[in-house]
Amino acid sequence: MFGINKILAPTDLSNLSLVGLRYAFNLARALGAEIIVYHVVDTNELMHYSGYQVHSGGTDPTIHPPSDALEAAKSTLVNFLNKNLGDLLPLVETKERVEMGAPDKNIVERAQADKVDLIVISTHGRTGLSHILLGSVTERVVRTAPCPVVSIHPSQVATTEKKEAASS
Repeated sequence: MFGINKILAPTDLSNLSLVGLRYAFNLARALGAEIIVYHVVDTNELMHYSGYQVHSGGTDPTIHPPSDALEAAKSTLVNFLNKNLGDLLPLVETKERVEMGAPDKNIVERAQADKVDLIVISTHGRTGLSHILLGSVTERVVRTAPCPVVSIHPSQVATTEKKEAASS
């Protein structure tokens, strides 16, 4: 029988990603599934945790991440979850994972490595030039994932919640 026992829920720690996380947590709760909240630290975010350090003898700044950059990122993730999803955390078996890399590639690799049954991911809903220039992590994950992917668009969820509230 088909079952969903393990859900991967990637986050970029933005408010938009909260919609996907909340959806993933509610789904995991309803199905009795485990959830893996996954954050990939890319080079831009790495600068936030480690900063630029100028290599002595040269003028080109190079990044020298401290050994605790991943620990700082994991602490940030845990704080983000406690602040925004504290009501759901005790209700679902949860693991937090933080790794460095390219988000789309790492998400697909993590899904394979952890043998997840489903990925639940938010999309920022970019269109036009910003979509062409920035691409879409969600779109690339959907194309290459080893399992089904549920893509959550924040404005669609907000519209549905307003309709449900109005009919209550």
